[in-house]
Amino acid sequence: MKYLSILKDMIKNKTFMVGLFIFISVLILAVFADKIAPYSYDLINVQEKLLSPNEQYRFGTDQYGRDVMSRVIYGSRITLKVGLIVVAIETLIGVSLGLLAGYYGGYLEKFILFVTDLTWSLPPIIMALAIVTMLGPSLNNVIIAIAVVSWAQFTRIVRVKTQSIKSLSYIEAARAFGENDVGIMTRYILPNILSSIIVLSTLALPTAILSTTSLGFLGLGSQPPDPDWGLILKEGIAYMNQAPWISIFPGLAIVYTVLGFNLLGEGLRDIMDPRLKA
Repeated sequence: MKYLSILKDMIKNKTFMVGLFIFISVLILAVFADKIAPYSYDLINVQEKLLSPNEQYRFGTDQYGRDVMSRVIYGSRITLKVGLIVVAIETLIGVSLGLLAGYYGGYLEKFILFVTDLTWSLPPIIMALAIVTMLGPSLNNVIIAIAVVSWAQFTRIVRVKTQSIKSLSYIEAARAFGENDVGIMTRYILPNILSSIIVLSTLALPTAILSTTSLGFLGLGSQPPDPDWGLILKEGIAYMNQAPWISIFPGLAIVYTVLGFNLLGEGLRDIMDPRLKA
């Protein structure tokens, strides 16, 4: 009955449904890119470079004669891949530290909170930029950099929720029956805060996508000829007056995807954990 009620709330929530539609559409593009895209993303035809949108090339062509539409469609794979991996890593780090800080307290909590506040006080994109600069430009290094600087919000919220749960009677009963700390955290506390974690993860996806495209725009993410949206934007800047469509369409793709994940996250927040609005 509980899950049926949640399902009904999801259907009634227009924000969630719009976000879900956008997410599914981007997911379909990413999964079936090789079947949907009319051309390969790296197919060069210099005789047809800088063509404006037409019947053959719906989004026009770039400076190498590559189909912009195909590159945008294939770029959805990179965007989703990086976004999902980054959020998975930062969720793992943030939730683990939040559980430890909230459950044990004391000096361990103070140390974790100090590191969390230190991480949170620095602009994430600047920290990610510094890390990628040290490691070298590549998509994998972008994933590492963004994940390392984006876990603090998970730690703080999970810590507070863990503190509110650990003193409840059923946790005390579990201790009395000899349940160890790891078992209590994973079997009793974690399932009760899972809805909040799901909401936070969904809301973190747009930030991960924007950070990825920002580093790609700076030339520190995917390298040519990969169809990263940020990289396509960067390459199109030099041709903005002559061929603005090179930058316009990946820019619209970024707006569309980020908007979808924002709406999806806000809808889930309203349905599963409205207390996070505060």
